Amino acid sequence: MGTLLDTGIKGYNNYGTHLKEKYKGQRVFKAIVDGGFTCPNRDGSKGYGGCTYCNVDSFTPETARKLPTLREQLTENMERGRNLYKADKFIVYFQPNTNTYAPAHYLKMMYDEALSVNTEDIVGLAVGTRPDCIDAEKIALLESYTDRFHVDLEMGMESIYDETLDQINRGCSHGEFVAAVKLLENSKLDLCVHTIFGFPNETEEMMLGYIHEINRFPQIKFVKFHHLHIVEGSIMGVKYKRQPFKLFTLEEYTDLLCRAIPLLRPDIVIQRLFGVSDWDLLIAPKWGLPKSAVQTYIDKEIERRGIVQGSAYRPGL
Repeated sequence: MGTLLDTGIKGYNNYGTHLKEKYKGQRVFKAIVDGGFTCPNRDGSKGYGGCTYCNVDSFTPETARKLPTLREQLTENMERGRNLYKADKFIVYFQPNTNTYAPAHYLKMMYDEALSVNTEDIVGLAVGTRPDCIDAEKIALLESYTDRFHVDLEMGMESIYDETLDQINRGCSHGEFVAAVKLLENSKLDLCVHTIFGFPNETEEMMLGYIHEINRFPQIKFVKFHHLHIVEGSIMGVKYKRQPFKLFTLEEYTDLLCRAIPLLRPDIVIQRLFGVSDWDLLIAPKWGLPKSAVQTYIDKEIERRGIVQGSAYRPGL
């Protein structure tokens, strides 16, 4: 006997279904580009070394790292999307580092160049950034593209606890995140918030507090949930090798998601449920499964347990 999952129906508001509905069945692929940006906690503005968990190469496709120009990166990534994923349309995704960390006129030049590559095949622009690198001028710049493209601003919250943010050398406080989100009230931009579950000083109840914080901002349209994973080339990777600490097993992480998803406001679209890294850079946790198998395991557990997004959501909590 078949299940709802067999028909593509999941117990949560998932990004794949959202894209199919939004773009009327067309296959939409995110084409990642590296604009050569840095971060304020890398270049000395706020600190050095970056967030302790971060090695940019661990989540940036090799094509974005090896090709020098935006046009070359996009041309190759679009071709890859067509060949491997049968993509019809594309979202240009400025992902590595902080992609609003420059003057607005420079950002405009970069975004304009990227959006000029096979424009007829581009439906969206997604820009990854930090809370302390957003202001009204940059919001207005991104909003200027919304008459032609859907524009997502992806912002790292990571944790809601300043003690954690200090420990990971984040270089900004949760208060700065809240201030940035408030700048986006009534904005034309779709805000995606990125979190990381599993920092060693945080309990499960503390992590579930992330969900209540996300729920209180109606301008948050998307979320990306990641589990903490340790990668080569990161400060945390060096520390972990010297003194390993507890990380989620796949079963434990799935348990947490099954507690978190019912609390999440039902209109929010979940873009991602777990973190990914290149195998050759991953130190831990090694779950021994490819990305597709991890996704299937989590989805099957969500269905088996009857988990429904928003079923335990209570406005104001």
